[in-house]
Amino acid sequence: MVDLAQKEMDNPTFRSDTVLSDVHLHCPSKRHLMVRLNAVGQPVFLSCFKLLWSTEDLASGKHMREITTGREHQCRSGDELWDKDGNNIKKEGELNSEGVEALLDDDGDVEVVRRPRSASDLQAEGLLRDIVCPAILMKGEEDAFEDEDQECTCSDVVKIEHTMATPLEDVGKQVWRAAFLLADYILFKRDTFRCCSVLELGGGTGITSVIMGTVAKRVYCTDVGEDLLAMCEQNVALNKHLMESGGGEIKVKELDWLKDEFCTDPEAPYSWSEEEIADLLDHCSVIMAADVFYDDDLTDALFRTLYRITHNLRNSCTVYLALEKRLNFTLRHMDVTCEAYSHFRNTLNDLENLQDGKMKYTVEPIKPDFCQFLVYERIEQL
Repeated sequence: MVDLAQKEMDNPTFRSDTVLSDVHLHCPSKRHLMVRLNAVGQPVFLSCFKLLWSTEDLASGKHMREITTGREHQCRSGDELWDKDGNNIKKEGELNSEGVEALLDDDGDVEVVRRPRSASDLQAEGLLRDIVCPAILMKGEEDAFEDEDQECTCSDVVKIEHTMATPLEDVGKQVWRAAFLLADYILFKRDTFRCCSVLELGGGTGITSVIMGTVAKRVYCTDVGEDLLAMCEQNVALNKHLMESGGGEIKVKELDWLKDEFCTDPEAPYSWSEEEIADLLDHCSVIMAADVFYDDDLTDALFRTLYRITHNLRNSCTVYLALEKRLNFTLRHMDVTCEAYSHFRNTLNDLENLQDGKMKYTVEPIKPDFCQFLVYERIEQL
């Protein structure tokens, strides 16, 4: 059975209903360890995703270093400069104690502060995007990871079990770029999330919850499907060391958007206790979701769930939504469209314009120009 899966991955053929994330295909030589087949016979892989800065550096507040040069660099926002901790360095054009403009190099020349090159830019040099051949390792070949990660420490890498290609209903078992984008934002604004109680909707493999768990007090990572939730729980266990310094806790729970209540059946795996529901409603101040807007019915169900939960929270709450705008040419429109995104925007507008006398929602876009902390391809459609 494993040999058959290996053969299929060496010569992949995809059915018309197969959905494939390209997160793990950006670097053709990237190696992925096949660890098992899941309950429905899909190959499950273990992949290592590199953190550009270790969680130890993040926790200690040290200045981050650019991975290619070892030099400290800054991010730019408007007319102000910020270091990687999000601290203001000096306004553009501000004079130092000697009356000389701050943005000068040692020779007195103007030093142009540029946006840091993203990890995807660095790894894309010389990369043939049309050649996609990830190296699939079988169980027993774990040592093959040693050469690749010999310079990495435990705090440099996030290990995630995932699948590479699934039917649409199982896309939560794959890793998606918007999850990395949201993870980047969490690390960039980590002081905002420190010691918070957080709910993730549609957590999938759990990678965003794992990153949030490095700074937050408690994270409820939710999704549906016992097989998916078991995979998510395994990923939390694989990365437990990343959360030890901050003392964060991640609880994997079932939350079905098509149902109006939390699952409290004690016989059901990943159900909620009454104490956990009370803790969520009393203390949750952050809700997040990444790349969950691909089906109109599920989008509607998510917003109904979002309204129901926020309506019952004791305190005000901030919701962070990340997604990839996927463009498709359709015969119906004879044009390039993004129907799932359009429906998401319309539903979001409906929520903002909601007037029921009880809740008020304000929508604020966040420009995705903050610093990149994980190795992935950050594209314009994120």
